[in-house]
Amino acid sequence: MKTHQDSDLLEDSSPQQNGVVQSSPTHYSTIAASPSSQEEPISTYFEEKIPIPDDATQIFSFRKLWAFTGPGFLMSIAYLDPGNIESDLQSGAKAGFKLLWVLLASTIIGLLLQRLAARLGVVTGMHLAEVCNRQYPTVPRIILWLMVELAIIGSDMQEVIGCAIAFNLLSVGRIPLWAGVLITIIDTFVFLFLDKYGLRKLEAFFGILITIMALSFGYEYVMVAPNQGEVLKGMFVPYCEGCGPVQLEQAVGVVGAVIMPHNIYLHSALVKSRQVDRNNKKEVKEANKYYFIESSIALFVSFLINVFVVAVFAEAFYDKTNIQVNQQCNESGSPHTDLFPTNNETLQVDIYKGGVVLGCFFGPAALYIWAIGILAAGQSSTMTGTYSGQFVMEGFLNLRWSRFARVLLTRSIAIFPTLLVAIFQDVQHLTGMNDFLNVLQSMQLPFALIPILTFTSLTSIMNDFANGLVWKIGGGMTILMVCAINMYFVVVYVTALNSVLLYVLAALLSIAYLCFVGYLSWQCLIALGVSCLDVCGRIQVGQARHIDIYLLSNMDGDGLVEN
Repeated sequence: MKTHQDSDLLEDSSPQQNGVVQSSPTHYSTIAASPSSQEEPISTYFEEKIPIPDDATQIFSFRKLWAFTGPGFLMSIAYLDPGNIESDLQSGAKAGFKLLWVLLASTIIGLLLQRLAARLGVVTGMHLAEVCNRQYPTVPRIILWLMVELAIIGSDMQEVIGCAIAFNLLSVGRIPLWAGVLITIIDTFVFLFLDKYGLRKLEAFFGILITIMALSFGYEYVMVAPNQGEVLKGMFVPYCEGCGPVQLEQAVGVVGAVIMPHNIYLHSALVKSRQVDRNNKKEVKEANKYYFIESSIALFVSFLINVFVVAVFAEAFYDKTNIQVNQQCNESGSPHTDLFPTNNETLQVDIYKGGVVLGCFFGPAALYIWAIGILAAGQSSTMTGTYSGQFVMEGFLNLRWSRFARVLLTRSIAIFPTLLVAIFQDVQHLTGMNDFLNVLQSMQLPFALIPILTFTSLTSIMNDFANGLVWKIGGGMTILMVCAINMYFVVVYVTALNSVLLYVLAALLSIAYLCFVGYLSWQCLIALGVSCLDVCGRIQVGQARHIDIYLLSNMDGDGLVEN
């Protein structure tokens, strides 16, 4: 039943923003009000909502910050996955401390983008996939879902392989890569059901994994003892003296590794786990403030852990040659000497070789502690990746499956190709696969960044919390820059393939890809206020010509009021 308050909200919804009809930039797809849609949705991560203490007299409350703490740290795990760790160690080995400022800038940009994701979830009570489901017509919505699923699969493959490599290192090669993948599948299923014992216990478990990473990589940092002056100089002086194409490509790789597309979808969903009255503007504003503080702390911790890895390899292995490492491994009695040919080429490392060289130079303890850190990174990332898959599938497809069925499907989609790679690829030759997966995720980045900027800029969705002019311009420029950097990374990778057939295939795919990105950008620009692009005076998308307006007070459910 439509109440008087609902009517007021509909009347107050301005039909225009900067000269643009608010129904025009986006299309709210119709969902039939079937009996099943009126039922309570099957519980997921949000089965339990954390209450927020009432400290009305205080401007800042540590009790409230503690209540809001959790989603930001789960989100920050994506900044610590094995793909990021590999990018860090390669950055240190190839460029020394010179690219630390790129890591810092990427983390800050990531924080600003995560802020948009958190605000969307808090203000609307819906995560990004759910909003996309209601805003885009069927065909773009399905394409968008497929692109995001590809990003999740690519990330998950890296994370599962990272766990498998960690098992291989810890067992001194006794556990092959494919067996490590199977172990990861089993323990991930076990850990994913921890939320049945309480949301805070699940978040505490992720906190323990982050602590293990900090202690493991922090131990390596203390043991190697890098030059602190060089660390600070590399972090705050945006300059790369003597850098060439290798360092430039690595800098681009750092940006691509840090900013993950599926993480935007994940964070917008995780913030729904707190009790926030969205009818109360003060509570919404307060939730946005505490979530931003918590995310800042979480990403600061993840940044420090990434710095540990970069600094260790910059200090110990920058400009090292294969023959130097080979000799050192021979002297230490390492069984992995054959990994490093006896030539004067610059050392090439990945997360597997990284552990080996640490063991050669600093003893077996360094290798095992490194493997423990990689295992924690991979295990935590596979779990958050599975949550991302659940949220994305449920949101885009409006699925109402049981918990086990959702976990089984999303896990299988990512695990099957990973298992094939593990069976047919040797553990020592995974760098090429990781490069391909990084390119795959870089290509999917616009499919998270453009929608999040579009929807957080619309007052019809965000009301008083829509992006202001500074955020619209700054967000648009930032997303343009990040996407351009990642496209450069893709072009560099494709041009190195040296195959005419692959060039032709890449060209055809690029045309379709750019058309879809152009479609999303077109709607985004109109949402940002560029009304001249709305050539028809009103964007006509999909077959439907009516607009379904979702009341902010009822966005947790499937009920809608048709205008």
